[in-house]
Amino acid sequence: MVSTSFRPSEVVAVLAAMAACASPISLRPTSSSPEAASSASTFTPPPGILLETTCVTTAHELCFDATDNNCNGLIDEGCGVNSGVIQVAAAWAEEEADVDLLLTDPAGDLAKPGSLTVSGLAKDRDCPGSDRRCRGQNMENVFLEPEAEPLRGVYKVILKLEKTNGARLPIKVRVGARVGPRVYGFSVELGFQGEEKSFEFRL
Repeated sequence: MVSTSFRPSEVVAVLAAMAACASPISLRPTSSSPEAASSASTFTPPPGILLETTCVTTAHELCFDATDNNCNGLIDEGCGVNSGVIQVAAAWAEEEADVDLLLTDPAGDLAKPGSLTVSGLAKDRDCPGSDRRCRGQNMENVFLEPEAEPLRGVYKVILKLEKTNGARLPIKVRVGARVGPRVYGFSVELGFQGEEKSFEFRL
């Protein structure tokens, strides 16, 4: 039996050669899903408005309040409200008030009821509506279609009190925004007809 021994320097050389031949290991996420690719790099609420971060994991989800009540990363799920990896919703209690949620994608395309933007954004609720079909559950909602790939860039959002229709002012509007795995929330007040509040986020 022949005994073979290696000097420490030879062992190091062999290990280095083996490492050079091995495939490199990536520590970055490899998922190419839209949700993994759509985290907001910045989210800027209207001036003077603080983001709300509290919710209750044991709470029940309430409908048409633009809020992730149960901390599961979804807004108004189970309420017939469409959602996607990008979703912005605005809700208000005053039945007569006409508040518009205007969301423009990075290509400059505005989401409108009944049509899709080039990037795949849709607006499924326009309240109160001429036929009062929202039935006092005033909420406007813009979402990214499930098959669409989120566009990179700045998304701009405007909340506008289009008409008061005799509603008592100011109108308090609750805003919920889902951007990938995170949900943001805040409230604003619109004090006169035509007043606007704006915010934006970047992917």
